[in-house]
Amino acid sequence: MKDVNSSLLARIKWNERGLVAAIAQDAVSLEVLMLAWMNRESLQLTLETGDAHYWSRSRQALWKKGETSGHIQHVKELRLDCDGDALLLKVEQVGGIACHTGRRRCFYHLLEDGRWTVHDQCEPVLTSPGKFTG
Repeated sequence: MKDVNSSLLARIKWNERGLVAAIAQDAVSLEVLMLAWMNRESLQLTLETGDAHYWSRSRQALWKKGETSGHIQHVKELRLDCDGDALLLKVEQVGGIACHTGRRRCFYHLLEDGRWTVHDQCEPVLTSPGKFTG
């Protein structure tokens, strides 16, 4: 990834908090792994380093994906949607775990018969969530 000039950042429609939705997708399998948020600084860091950086709304802080767990996301491709208000990051997910619950991906709740169910057979916990902080 390379440094980006301000005109490229200007094409993004940041929300009222200065954030944009960022979807991480496995570059090979095309599985949607997670959704997070980026601000200008996290996007700039992502472009400079080639590794995904996000903005934590709960902690109000920047975070490098996998900084503590080792489950880093190497960005292979970055796309902006047609409205300019969402990013798609095609990534190599190091270690195969993207979710802070210790699963491969965050989308493990399935709507069945009007309620959300968890299917551990399809999306098992691969590592203890207590040891995984993203």
